[in-house]
Amino acid sequence: MSAATGRVAMISGASRGIGAAIAETLAAGGWRLSLGVRRPQDLAAGAGRLVCRFDALDGASEAAWVARTVAEYGRIDAVVHNAGISIPKTIIDADDADFDRLFGVNVKSPLRLTRAAWPHLVAARGKVVTIASLSGKRVKSPGSSFYALSKFAAVGLAHAIRQCGNEAGVRSTAICPGYVATDMVADRGLPMDQLTQPADLARIIRLVLELPANASIAEIPVSWTVEDCY
Repeated sequence: MSAATGRVAMISGASRGIGAAIAETLAAGGWRLSLGVRRPQDLAAGAGRLVCRFDALDGASEAAWVARTVAEYGRIDAVVHNAGISIPKTIIDADDADFDRLFGVNVKSPLRLTRAAWPHLVAARGKVVTIASLSGKRVKSPGSSFYALSKFAAVGLAHAIRQCGNEAGVRSTAICPGYVATDMVADRGLPMDQLTQPADLARIIRLVLELPANASIAEIPVSWTVEDCY
């Protein structure tokens, strides 16, 4: 039996892509899951698999999701911030409404969810994993500049959580992938079979979540190809 048996992980954006792969991988390792999705009726629940409504643009949904998770399982050992969006505009072309939407989903909601789950993470000496992006490490084009702005903030959030959790033993890691074979990049003409696969990213995340607190990892950059720096 896995040492993770009985631990509880909250995963946002768990209905497809990377989030679904993380859920499958953690379930295979004995984790109990609380999955946050916009349309819970579209996802099957079951033993050790709670499905909750979560909308990153609804400021009350994070607290409600945490409350349901604790009511069901009595604890929270990990929070995986996977939900995210991209708005393919330059920083010059994006307007204030675009900014509010992009940062609302990619930065503000993970912050609110972390705050809501914090007492339970402290009690469990838990982990927070933020699925950021290599776009949170470098800006490669004008069209990715606005998205990158939010992902730089997401990486900063992961580091801020790491510092705040230091004494309590709460560990935080930013996972920074390049292109991953998901619906988000399906229309870009990329070789989908050669890109980083969601299941492989999920294996990395499970490793991070199951490491002891004395193996603290700040960031993991992952790319499907060889980049200049990452």
